[in-house]
Amino acid sequence: MAERNGGVLSWHPDPEPVTPPSAAEAAEMASREEAEAQVSELDLLSSMFPREEEFLVTDPLALAELKLSAESEATEVPSSKVQFILNVKPEVPGASMVEFSMVCALPFKYPTVPPEITVRSPLLSRSQQIQLNSDLKTYLMQNCSGEPCMLSAREWVKDHASAYIDRELSASSVMTSNTTQSEDVIFTRLWIYSHHIYNKQKRKNIIEWAKELSLSGFCMPGKPGVVCVEGLQSNCEEFWSRVKRLTWKRILIRHREDVSLEGGGHAEIQKQRKFSALEEKCFDAHGPRGNHMDLGQLYQFLEKKGCADIFQMYFGVEGH
Repeated sequence: MAERNGGVLSWHPDPEPVTPPSAAEAAEMASREEAEAQVSELDLLSSMFPREEEFLVTDPLALAELKLSAESEATEVPSSKVQFILNVKPEVPGASMVEFSMVCALPFKYPTVPPEITVRSPLLSRSQQIQLNSDLKTYLMQNCSGEPCMLSAREWVKDHASAYIDRELSASSVMTSNTTQSEDVIFTRLWIYSHHIYNKQKRKNIIEWAKELSLSGFCMPGKPGVVCVEGLQSNCEEFWSRVKRLTWKRILIRHREDVSLEGGGHAEIQKQRKFSALEEKCFDAHGPRGNHMDLGQLYQFLEKKGCADIFQMYFGVEGH
């Protein structure tokens, strides 16, 4: 810009205009900030609850992608949401320890939007579970706008969840005491064999369905494919019903274990479990497509879990 000063023409350059970020740049910055907030909160949960029985990330690949998104300038959105389980054990007066599992997923825009949480317990009826989760969702919508809130959600479950068990207890206990005893609960473990498990969507389904149905176990992808699920018989049957409807070259139940639990309390169910959650296990993949697992390592894994005899049922030879 030119101006005349005492007859002398002088020149002052115009200040450079500040260009506001484009919509795409603003969205990228927001996504990175959300990813950073999620990583920080997950790190906090991991430090506060270091044991798998308390806190378990069920999709390590999604967590790795989230960390990459938070640390880099890349605009790629992670392929899947981070999912994890928080187990809560509130003290219930006059009863043994009760465990509630919070099956959690963080939407890509969390904490701008609330987390996805489903609370489950074998001691909850379907109507009790629906009511509990509805009330938790209302609490999150009212109290967790734009801020990390997993610890708040966990505290809410710890303080309130056990009360939902008692809501139908008085009427049902009178009926059962005057009529018939409560039915025994069946704990089931299914050992599933597949010719191969390669497809990423199938592998994702196996993990997500197991979490939805409160089943633990493991899945070994590749060739052959091995899946073990354990939990309430009805949930195992529902899992198998869904899995077998997918397209397979060959899939079958190689072996099943059923244990009748008198009374079927949560503690009895947990005692029967050999696995804390369902996770994918890979054992030194090799071969031309990197899809053949080291069966020796599979045997050692089964041996540690007290399931070594299953190896011969799968492969017809004794492991070593």
